[in-house]
Amino acid sequence: MIAPLPTERDLRLDLFRGLALWLIFLDHIPSNLVSWVTIRNYGFSDATEIFVFISGYTAAFVYGRAMQITGFIVATARVLKRAWQIYVAHVFLFAIYLAEISYISHSFENPLYSEEMGVLNFIQNPDVTIIQALLLKFKPVNMDVLPLYIVLLLWFAPILWLLLRSPTLGLLISVAIYTTSWMFDINLPAYPSGDWAFNPFAWQLLFVFGAWCALGGAKRLGRWIKSKVVIGLAFAYLAFCFSIAMSWYFPALGAYVPEFISGSIYPIDKTNLDVLRMLHFLSLAVITVWLVPQDWPALKSPIFWPAIVCGRHSLEIFCLGVFLSFAGHFVFTEVSNRVFMHVLVSAAGIAIMVGAGALISWYRRVERQGPGPRPPVKPGLAGSEV
Repeated sequence: MIAPLPTERDLRLDLFRGLALWLIFLDHIPSNLVSWVTIRNYGFSDATEIFVFISGYTAAFVYGRAMQITGFIVATARVLKRAWQIYVAHVFLFAIYLAEISYISHSFENPLYSEEMGVLNFIQNPDVTIIQALLLKFKPVNMDVLPLYIVLLLWFAPILWLLLRSPTLGLLISVAIYTTSWMFDINLPAYPSGDWAFNPFAWQLLFVFGAWCALGGAKRLGRWIKSKVVIGLAFAYLAFCFSIAMSWYFPALGAYVPEFISGSIYPIDKTNLDVLRMLHFLSLAVITVWLVPQDWPALKSPIFWPAIVCGRHSLEIFCLGVFLSFAGHFVFTEVSNRVFMHVLVSAAGIAIMVGAGALISWYRRVERQGPGPRPPVKPGLAGSEV
């Protein structure tokens, strides 16, 4: 049985992916006081979970329809083409990022920038490190998300084919891979040592779960998500996570956390997508779906347009955010570290991201209106990006 596909793109996907991109940018600036507004400070998960889940959802939305219409081979080619595009973007971002860090380190005679951003190995051994970077083994600070996304897309076509025919089986296989990675400590090696910061064998579960939701899973869960019991449990778990998170910043509160609880929950592993992080994200998702329905009129209001336009062009905006995050770190270090500067840099960075998103949207709209015939844009797919 082929899973049903949604007919219209959900604006909430673009909205929350855009917000996630903003939060990632704020979190990527070291010691940024404005990052206290981000969700990572008040629970177990952060914006990365939002980004990966929505990426899986939109991938199934776009390529699931392509697989039904054109078949497995053509759809697989499209998925691999997208993986290649992201790989090329990652390589360009790597080169620009290194140039930015190296230039500032040399100009201001501050070699600590190279060490802080994890590029010291490249400066010392550029010949070996560049090969490792092309193999996605060497990744400077803040450049772990795109390699994860590339790997997830490389094996997405077979799991998408299975999800279209047997959604439950596809999700169970994903759970089995996740469990196996935990049991046998399976991860990909990094250079010069260690493993990937985002274990793709673990994070694929959130990506596949997003795809499963796009292919009818969200509708099947609809009755449960709207249940007062489930909503109450979600609020209760978020309150628990908040209380634990507050004990990280206020040690006096740690005395009120029972030892058996702290002994059971720590460490809350981000690399391997700890179950507690997953539950925190799912609780946020339940409450978000309850508060923000798909047909909420405000989604089309100008107030949410800045986040939506960033979410529609997530690859470009993410790359820009990585570049801007180091620029913000430079400003705090060399110019001013006052609270006003933190607010100004954070606001300016988000404004630049919104401006870039608007420019890309304008360019694509003009390109479609150019001379000569243009292929029709299917409803719900305009502006789609995975």
